Amino acid sequence: MRQGPAPGLDTRTMHLRLSRSLAAAALAALAVLVAGLAGAQTRELASRGVLLDRIAAVVNDGVVLKSELDDQTDTVVQRIEQQNKEVPPLSVLRQQILDRLVLQEIQWQRANRVGIKVSDEMVNDALQEMATRNKLTLSQMPEALERQGINYANYRESLRKEIALQILRQRDVISHIVVTPREIEQYLTHQAKTGDNVEYNVAHILLSLPLGATPEQIEKVTSRAKEVHERAAQGEDFAQLAIAYSNSQTALEGGQLGWKKSSQLPSFLADTVTAMQPGTVSEPLRTPSGFHIVKLIDKRTSAAQVMVNQVHVRHILMKPDEIQDDQTVRQKLVELRARILAGDDFAAIASAASQDPGSAADGGDLGWTNPGTFVPEFEHVVTALQENEISEPVRTQYGWHIIQVLGRRVHDNTKEQQQQLAFEALRDSKLDEETEIWLRHLKDEAYVDLKM
Repeated sequence: MRQGPAPGLDTRTMHLRLSRSLAAAALAALAVLVAGLAGAQTRELASRGVLLDRIAAVVNDGVVLKSELDDQTDTVVQRIEQQNKEVPPLSVLRQQILDRLVLQEIQWQRANRVGIKVSDEMVNDALQEMATRNKLTLSQMPEALERQGINYANYRESLRKEIALQILRQRDVISHIVVTPREIEQYLTHQAKTGDNVEYNVAHILLSLPLGATPEQIEKVTSRAKEVHERAAQGEDFAQLAIAYSNSQTALEGGQLGWKKSSQLPSFLADTVTAMQPGTVSEPLRTPSGFHIVKLIDKRTSAAQVMVNQVHVRHILMKPDEIQDDQTVRQKLVELRARILAGDDFAAIASAASQDPGSAADGGDLGWTNPGTFVPEFEHVVTALQENEISEPVRTQYGWHIIQVLGRRVHDNTKEQQQQLAFEALRDSKLDEETEIWLRHLKDEAYVDLKM
């Protein structure tokens, strides 16, 4: 077993792969967070040329500005209108948006306190993912954003902030969720017996309770939950009710949780949702975080077997430092490559010279890996190499590598995929509730003074 992660693999790539997945996960949040940047740059100026702004909320030693609240309100209103939905009363909508901005500021302050830093490489990876989705190159992104009236530098910083918040949630919430091998085994056994291949498209409203709520507070929230449920059950637009009343982080998206298997839903929702018919609304469900009202929008069946193209790779890593600069390290790898081509043993050299603690003891062997495992620069070289070919030195964020492809195969990855999906489903079933409780804790511990 390896003593540590290999560059481009395991925990080290977690940050890279996390930044990619975060880029996708952050898109919805960035639609609210960033799309209003253009408006902020063209806000009215006072006659003396001073930008008018006010404080919307004091949050510990930071603030939420009225300009932020105005910009995001404009963005959300435009999005709702584009969906041909009725815009909720502005006072209600602004309060929802202000609550979200306050929570973001609290989380941002915590991220700074615990020392979370988002590198330029992580931001670039996220931007590259966005550029690819829009059929652009990374270099074309600034011009494309400018055409939409969005300042590229501001966009980068907003993306950096959103990634930091996602890393914070990974650190404070996701990493503390325990999924045991026994749970995975039971999940897969249950799935095999029941043929659980049904996915549910779910929307959700949370009416949260403060920690240590008083009887009066509980009574007030209970009454509001009953009212919202009755309105939803009578056919009132569920998304509008979510925007107006939900305290969930998905409120401004109409409460959408997206497509999930029953096992991916919080456990307190799973039994309720699986018994529902599309279009129906659940009774309010009480949990420690508050009252939940769910609408089942639709359901569908999902598929099974997974075949993947795997590659078997080994490498030698050397890192520049204060003594050896990039050029020196690169030249050393050129010389090691020449020795290997002349007949020296790759594994022996890797064991002696590689600075990858996770693979050096195994002669640089990274094993059989799936597509997308490695960082982009590494992956690109691996894709281009022939079997047994050794690459020229290649630079990644971890240092300089020479890489050899030992083999390629088409692998039935169904079992591993099922285990991974089981792990993710069980984790996700616990995640929403844990996140809401975590956010309530953060807010209860913060000093918040609303000025509007």
